[in-house]
Amino acid sequence: MGERVLAFARCQLDPTVYTKSPKYMFDVKKWKTWREVREFDSSIPGWFPMYDFTLIGLVSLNDPPRPKVDISVSKCQTAGIKVIMVTGDQPPTAAAIAAKVNIINDPKLEFNYILKHHPELERNEAWEMCQAVVIHGDELARVHSAEDALDDNEIEKGRQIMDWISKPQVVFARTTPSQKLLIVDACQRLGHVVAVTGDGVNDSPAIKKADIGVAMGSGSDVAQNAADMLLLDDNFSSIVNGVEEGRLIFDNLKKSIAYTLSSNIPEIAPFLFFITLQVPLPLTTVLILCIDLGTDMVPAISFAYENPELDIMERYPRNSKRDHLVNMKLISFAYLQIGMVQASAGFFTYFYILNDYGMRPQATFFMALEYGYVPAETDVYNPHYENHGNSNKGLSDFRAQFDWNGSTHN
Repeated sequence: MGERVLAFARCQLDPTVYTKSPKYMFDVKKWKTWREVREFDSSIPGWFPMYDFTLIGLVSLNDPPRPKVDISVSKCQTAGIKVIMVTGDQPPTAAAIAAKVNIINDPKLEFNYILKHHPELERNEAWEMCQAVVIHGDELARVHSAEDALDDNEIEKGRQIMDWISKPQVVFARTTPSQKLLIVDACQRLGHVVAVTGDGVNDSPAIKKADIGVAMGSGSDVAQNAADMLLLDDNFSSIVNGVEEGRLIFDNLKKSIAYTLSSNIPEIAPFLFFITLQVPLPLTTVLILCIDLGTDMVPAISFAYENPELDIMERYPRNSKRDHLVNMKLISFAYLQIGMVQASAGFFTYFYILNDYGMRPQATFFMALEYGYVPAETDVYNPHYENHGNSNKGLSDFRAQFDWNGSTHN
């Protein structure tokens, strides 16, 4: 059921040996090394009997997961985020709690469960079949001790831990602070961006080593100082909400940058046409400033308030080494696709309006340096009038070379 069960027992001790004054120093850390010793041995400091206990009773402790944690874990898995449980509980308790919060989706596909209920299978066969694995801290310590003599650059060092982590659902039970560091290091060696949550002093080394350290607001000061982010509400769901908000901000920034860059091509294309083909300049620098500062600014800012896409938490996490904010895909989209479409639409409108006023598109090429006659202020263009309504045509005083920039002439 995922409950912690504590057994209480009583043992009668000889008061002449286990004195109160001076206080007898019981060694509760190394008792496994001498638990088979049946008689008092003064050469073993801190020895006490580990037999003839009288069972008093059992106490069951229920520490249920926080509400909506199972939903948040499922949301992480849908978003391609692997949730690894690292706890100090016993493996059966850890497996039961992991099943409650959806870290282990099917307990029957757990490695140890398969070995226990399918004795006919070899370990390799069970490993290939399983989708989840629960690793005891003692097993982790044994593997680390066996690999400790290997050089840090040795490819096989940490291979077993990385093989465990490569499984879709992973739980580490009865772990120590140093073992948490091994787990974080193995995840980073596999190329993962690692976030570690914790609230105690023992969690601070792993929080410090992780790419993103997350500490609980009610945790110890040491853990909070080592963390990059604090959860004031101590709720795992806040991390998931933060991931979704971060993806939304990243998407909106890309949209805003793509929108801003897309106007560069239609703004520079008229100048290129003016320089190379001597086409009268349809867009002046003043108009460009009006577009950039007047009409482009508000739409670019509005992208920051875009709602998230429906599949924002269904995408696989981006590769931080390859998928940058501004990459070749965004530049090609802004310049070669959207920019070209905008430039083509602008030139089409420009030539279409000139054609309406009797100036064919082909007639505009190499026109910028041609001579013409400046019309009088009272002249009105009319294609049916002589000289199209220009009363100054043929008068040398009004003959000038047109230096087209859209508004002035020589």
